[in-house]
Amino acid sequence: MPTEEEMEKLKNMSPEEIIELQKQQCIFCHIIKGEVASKKVYDDEKCIAILDINPANPGHVLILPKEHYGIMPVVPEDIIKHIFMVAKHVSAILLKALQAQGTSIFVANGAVAGQKAQHFMIHVIPRMEKDNLNFNLPEKDADEKVLESLRKKLYEKISRDLKIGIEEIPNENPGKPKEKKTVKKEEKAPVKKAEKSKKPKIVEAEFKEKAKKPKQEKKKKAKKEEEVGLDDIADLFSGKV
Repeated sequence: MPTEEEMEKLKNMSPEEIIELQKQQCIFCHIIKGEVASKKVYDDEKCIAILDINPANPGHVLILPKEHYGIMPVVPEDIIKHIFMVAKHVSAILLKALQAQGTSIFVANGAVAGQKAQHFMIHVIPRMEKDNLNFNLPEKDADEKVLESLRKKLYEKISRDLKIGIEEIPNENPGKPKEKKTVKKEEKAPVKKAEKSKKPKIVEAEFKEKAKKPKQEKKKKAKKEEEVGLDDIADLFSGKV
């Protein structure tokens, strides 16, 4: 527990100073910098994946963003998309390289949810039948009025924050699906065929070829950015590297 003096010091710190202090005390930030040894299985410009030294099952992988973020809501969208995409590939490799029968992928978000470190991470755990890991959630009865109250509260906030244009679900007949209204398409006047260009065929062909190049380059760039080195991860798990 922090002393009264330390608590007073924290109160007077700016958010930036508090984050910097967390980085200094975060073991995973030191691992990312290479100051603490780890069993690394993957590394790119945005994240690393390491083996948990206290695994729930052999092959338990932790995927961490290289920047320090305490909990998931503060992680930028581009980073969260990237590390979950890495988690998807790591899961596939665990199934393939370790002959796992399944994987459990989860985030402990906050101390009461079981988060033990101040650094956000994704756990990817290989699963085998009868491995005695209990991830079963209890099934509790819920009052209909409580559910409806929660639905209204969450719907408003989620719709606002994510800017989703979803129609409000009617309260009456909750079990009956809402009928979709069909809108008759307006008849459009026939479009006249454009006159053939008098442009010479050679010039027209060159113009089309130039128009294609930026699109092709853009697709190649996007594809390259999405790649996370699946083969590299597979080699690392199979012991080729």
